[in-house]
Amino acid sequence: MKKKIKIIGLDCPNCAKTLEGQLNKIEGVKNVRIDFVKSSLAFESENPDKALEDIKTVTKQLEPQARISGGENKMWLVADVVTLALGLLLGIMLFFVQLPTWAFWLVYVSSALLLGWKTYIKAIRLLFKCVINENLLITISVVGASFVSDHNEGLMVIALYSIGKIFEGLAVDHSRKSIEKLASMQPEFVNVLVGKKEMVARPEEVEVGSLIIVRAGEKVALDGLVISGSALVDNQSLTGESLPVNKKKGDEILSGGVVLDGVLTIKTTSEYSDSTISKIMNLVENASENKSKTETFISKITRWYTLGVVVLSVLVWGITWAVTKQFDTAIYRGLIFLVVSCPCAFAISVPLSYFSGLGNASKHGVLIKGSNFLDACANLNVVAFDKTGTLTTGKFEIQKIDCFENHTKQEVLLLTALGEQYSIHPLAKAIVSACQQKLPKAKSVKEIAGKGVEFEYKNKRYFVGRKSQLSQTAVELYENDIKIGQIELSDAVKKEAVEACEGLRKMGVKTVMLSGDNKSVVQSVAKVIGIDDAIAQMLPQDKFEYISKLKENKQKVGYVGDGINDAPSLTVSNVGFSMGINGSPASVEASDVVIVDDNPKKILTAIKISKYTRKIVWENILLSAIVKVVFLTLGAVGVTGMLWAVFADVGVTVLAILNSLRALKHKVEKK
Repeated sequence: MKKKIKIIGLDCPNCAKTLEGQLNKIEGVKNVRIDFVKSSLAFESENPDKALEDIKTVTKQLEPQARISGGENKMWLVADVVTLALGLLLGIMLFFVQLPTWAFWLVYVSSALLLGWKTYIKAIRLLFKCVINENLLITISVVGASFVSDHNEGLMVIALYSIGKIFEGLAVDHSRKSIEKLASMQPEFVNVLVGKKEMVARPEEVEVGSLIIVRAGEKVALDGLVISGSALVDNQSLTGESLPVNKKKGDEILSGGVVLDGVLTIKTTSEYSDSTISKIMNLVENASENKSKTETFISKITRWYTLGVVVLSVLVWGITWAVTKQFDTAIYRGLIFLVVSCPCAFAISVPLSYFSGLGNASKHGVLIKGSNFLDACANLNVVAFDKTGTLTTGKFEIQKIDCFENHTKQEVLLLTALGEQYSIHPLAKAIVSACQQKLPKAKSVKEIAGKGVEFEYKNKRYFVGRKSQLSQTAVELYENDIKIGQIELSDAVKKEAVEACEGLRKMGVKTVMLSGDNKSVVQSVAKVIGIDDAIAQMLPQDKFEYISKLKENKQKVGYVGDGINDAPSLTVSNVGFSMGINGSPASVEASDVVIVDDNPKKILTAIKISKYTRKIVWENILLSAIVKVVFLTLGAVGVTGMLWAVFADVGVTVLAILNSLRALKHKVEKK
């Protein structure tokens, strides 16, 4: 039997992964899956009640702050902050107050315990379960520093780590992907026509073949076929298409769109669970489970590094004792080995490098939601873009005015605006805005569904709309059935979009545009921007499947979008980029990186900072490793003493920390 429950309080993906591994070892429990993004835990068991109790027991042992099937509890934050503050105060007191030896050790141990008691407990409990991770790494760092009487270093290590964990937990709580926000796309009710009467029902209660009525301002709840009526339908939240689509009798219509005017009677062709909007919801919910999460290097090597250090220190002690027959000398050299190999440089400098990179990115208007996503940006080899609102402004501008029959551009613009002033269509609004004149009232205004508007002005009859087979963004003007003008508009391309695609190409990153707009519009925009590939008329599930296939082919994919419809693609991609100003709340929450000013060129900034940060990380790793290997060898054979061991540990840590701060000061080249 499958069961899914809520789990809150996990403060990092790595903790969730470790806990998941231990829960899968419980007898009678299988296929445990923790979704860190949605704070959910799924498992299978023939006896789910007993399994749940066992899961709660193990979870409480390994992650005391985590809660199973409980409400949100922020008391952990208050307790952690208070405990941390007390630990810092005691630690600072050691700098300014001279204490007797017994009092010094009492204060020192109390400070260290207050600062990191959770870390120590996790390290010990996981060690008994044969799991070695960063908790043991930090614990050894503190103990190692205490062995050589470098108490300040010991407190610094655990203080920085604990502060970082608190901020990490806050960031996770704040930036969790709010899947619930997509529920606004799902209508709560639908008007069902039964005989000649309307009845209100829930969408999931409506059977296939039922007749539903959707009026202006209402959302289409179910996929279907228009039986009667005509109306403009805004599908931007569904397909990203910038222009409303006219729907009339005989047209298919998808759930999720909003009727702007008119009334539609629709015969449903699918149940709610099979409707387009329901499928989008399922895609987003499932995508987070399939998404591969990049881990920073330090998380990967923690277990083996720490285990190797412990084993080698014991070997050094044993070999020295066997050769010299001097127990004290063997203990001393083993301790030197342990101190030199104390992983402070790794434990502090590597996360600090990532934090510095994240801080640098934020200064450039790029908010990256974690070091794993910063790391992932460096690996991207394909970046897919949504069109409207991402590469384009989403606002239409007049590109060209053609005049016929001796009319001027000013006359064509004025007469066209005269008819369009009564329309809510985006093209109409753009034309009226461009006219910049106080428009007189037209007479005998009549809207022709799906075509345009007829009106009279100065005893002449005019038509504004489209009679010919033109592009979707062209408007014609007729005077007494004679064409006198034509206005072409386009969704303005962001000038930064061209620079972004050019910069990505120079980096060896392929660019792709995935849009719900028609083929001619998409190809036109792609030509202006110079994008590598462009695909039109894509629904959210089409984009989702396209990105999924790229990932199956071992591509590292970034997706850039701004609408609710982009949420599935943002979630399934290796790195999802959203627009911070015009982006929908759902897209911002579903993304891994937020471009604060909607400038697509900032994707280059994110990648450049990512690559530079990774370079700093590897410099720190190599520096620390080389120095430690040299001094480990010298210490093992008795050439160096404890003083050099402290230098190798503390010195390389300080150098690595200073090097890490370069990631914060790095200036991204402006090209």
